[in-house]
Amino acid sequence: MSNVDLNLLMALDALLAERSVTSAARRLNLSHSAMSRTLARLRMVTGDPLLVRAGRGLVPTPRALELVDHVRTLTRDALAVLRPQISQVDMASVELTFTVRASESFMKWLSASVVKAVLEVAPRICLRFEAKPDKDAKPLREGLVDLEIGRIGTSAPEIRTRFLFYDHYVGAARIGHPLLEKESVTPEQFAACGHVVALQEGQAIKPLNDELDRIGLRRRITIVVPGYPDAMRIARQSELIAIVPNSCLGDAASGPVCQTLGRFDLPLPVPAFKVSALWHPRMDADPVHRRLRDIIISTCQTAYSGGTL
Repeated sequence: MSNVDLNLLMALDALLAERSVTSAARRLNLSHSAMSRTLARLRMVTGDPLLVRAGRGLVPTPRALELVDHVRTLTRDALAVLRPQISQVDMASVELTFTVRASESFMKWLSASVVKAVLEVAPRICLRFEAKPDKDAKPLREGLVDLEIGRIGTSAPEIRTRFLFYDHYVGAARIGHPLLEKESVTPEQFAACGHVVALQEGQAIKPLNDELDRIGLRRRITIVVPGYPDAMRIARQSELIAIVPNSCLGDAASGPVCQTLGRFDLPLPVPAFKVSALWHPRMDADPVHRRLRDIIISTCQTAYSGGTL
């Protein structure tokens, strides 16, 4: 252990975030040559190139991508240990508005649990929920939003993140629908049904659609609606089926959200995805912000305990 240089951890975090030797050097107030030497040391220590040339820029290797979240967490924890202790804040007396940006699905299924957990600790807080129409980091950067819940899609390397849970897509149909009686749904049976599609789905189901096209099938889209809650409402009242994140259909704390809607495995694979909490580093050390985001993060992780749904 005496040979381990923990400064390499900080450098690796900067390099993985910036994906540029020049930008990482600027972030750590080092010279370009010093950062280049540090990258060479990291490559030797990890046994992996980490960042490789692609045109005029650098791209991470698969090993580097695996390390991003782990290194970010380790760096944050190390800084917290070395930071002077923050005096305790009387959360019961704090009065402020804390803005959370999240999808309509989150606000429908998890906002009540979040509100309950926050108000138990900080009863004078005003929680303000905002819709999340995109993954733009501007509201976080400008302080218009305190915390965001969703997929990591922003190109802003400075944004802090915390993993909440893994989610995956499933089919949803009303209880009693013939498709729910199948031991496994075939692509042909899936494509033969009428579909209600949420615009919120975006390109997430593209692998499934591409595979259906490859075997000469296509989803029969009957209705298009803005979000997953709309699609679920229509599916439970009709013969149409929907594709929704598994988290929309219940959690570990409350169980199924509706006794009239069932789920089934999709006939073709669609990649799972990570749901995370995101915030701007300017609020990272603020004791009130830290306490509130820890409460919200803990509530979400408990609701979907086990990591995968």
